[in-house]
Amino acid sequence: MSVEPIRQDVAPRTAESSSRRQRTNYPEPAPQRGRLRLQARAPHNIRRHVFRNTRRFLVLLAGDLGTFWLLRAVIRLVRDQAVFGSQVAQLAELLSPRGILNGWQYATALFLGLWLTGNYGQGDQRRDPRRVLTACALATALPLWMTVWTRGLGVVAAQYAVTTLAVWLFLSTERRVIDWVVAKVLPPSRQAARTLLVGPAEDCVRAQGSNLFGAGSEFLVLGYVDIQVPSGPGSLGHISGLHEVLTESRAEAVVVCGYLSEGRFQAVVDTALASGCQLLSIPRALEVAGVQPKVVYRRGQPLMELTAPNFRGQQLVLKRVLDLLGAAVGLILASPVMLVAAILVKRDSPGPIFFTQERVGQGGKRFKIHKFRTMKVGAEQVRDELLSKSVYQDPRLFKMVGDPRITRVGQWMRRSSVDELPQLWNVLKGEMSLVGPRPPLPSEVALYEAHHYARFDVKPGITGPWQVNGRNQITDFEKIIGLETEYIREWTLLSDLGILLRTIWVVMQMQGAH
Repeated sequence: MSVEPIRQDVAPRTAESSSRRQRTNYPEPAPQRGRLRLQARAPHNIRRHVFRNTRRFLVLLAGDLGTFWLLRAVIRLVRDQAVFGSQVAQLAELLSPRGILNGWQYATALFLGLWLTGNYGQGDQRRDPRRVLTACALATALPLWMTVWTRGLGVVAAQYAVTTLAVWLFLSTERRVIDWVVAKVLPPSRQAARTLLVGPAEDCVRAQGSNLFGAGSEFLVLGYVDIQVPSGPGSLGHISGLHEVLTESRAEAVVVCGYLSEGRFQAVVDTALASGCQLLSIPRALEVAGVQPKVVYRRGQPLMELTAPNFRGQQLVLKRVLDLLGAAVGLILASPVMLVAAILVKRDSPGPIFFTQERVGQGGKRFKIHKFRTMKVGAEQVRDELLSKSVYQDPRLFKMVGDPRITRVGQWMRRSSVDELPQLWNVLKGEMSLVGPRPPLPSEVALYEAHHYARFDVKPGITGPWQVNGRNQITDFEKIIGLETEYIREWTLLSDLGILLRTIWVVMQMQGAH
């Protein structure tokens, strides 16, 4: 099913203006339109980053395993086949006896050692000799520990040193060879991240000419965005138009150079993370709420990577796996209940079994949400007439006690949340998540202010922090946004599991929407 970005305007927060807006098409303000375009592109950028990280991990893993088997073959030639003579073979037997590099046992220990010491990370981590040496020492210590008691400390220490150094030498060489081969096979223009520099012109020009962004770098510098007026020669634009430059350049990474005021720096952080770009900074003091700084190294030079503590890299994959498993299992287990609900809806009142409505999801994209029909046919046409009776004194939310449009079966389905079960299909399609912010109506989004758009950084959820923290009691829209923003910033797999368990309890207590 195709989706399209929102094309609505922001208006005063009144019921009358909301009704009038549905009858009139206004152009969307540039700041909101620009942010939504960036949010719509964010999944593409994130997929590119995940693809690079996965490709790097698989290539290094294959290289490490291949190098390990090559080392074993060399040792066997020297020790067992005596290719360098019997005396060398005897020495090899003493220092590297049979069983010390015992196939998959040592290979597994080596993988764990490399993983724990960060040798599958980005940038210089994968080729840092000290990290590789630490991993090799750890891997060799695991299988040799028990032999200390049978062969003696001196012999085992010699075996330990020789084995560790041999594995380290081969792996270090392998990492260099992989870099050389990748550079030959994949030109930098194909594998490097499209990068924008942001900051004062002189700082950006200086950074662009450094070794960090030189030939063979992981970054393909497209140009820089100046913070000064007038913009420096060769700049791609001014920082006030960063939204447009990011969109037009299809940048995947943003590097902050030099000093930016806190306001401008925060704006760059928000814009870059909204677009799913990798965000780095030439080291500076960082006191930005909602950002986790981490020092990374590229070609021996430090960079400060700024990441939002939510839905990035492995976390994004974990959340999607949880969604797929949860939705699939949920549909199977709930199929009898859904069948009964479908029969009751059909018998209770004339009209379709399912209610389909357009909602706004991640990146401002519209999608069709599916529920069991709980209202009479044509209920949406009289919604505006009932706005004044909503329990929420805010047109961006609507809920009415004793809503005359709800059917008898609909009352039960809403209290038990059975009407929400068809949304598991939206989860399988990737339009929604099991847990996330509430998916709003386009007419509600038309009334949003700039900071409300943060909820579109992630997929909307069937349930979420608002639903399990007193959905019918929290009537302040800003508090709802605060709950959802906190959830996004502090997301963990355990937090999703916790919300799901609390949702089950709310459903069992019949505390659904009513």
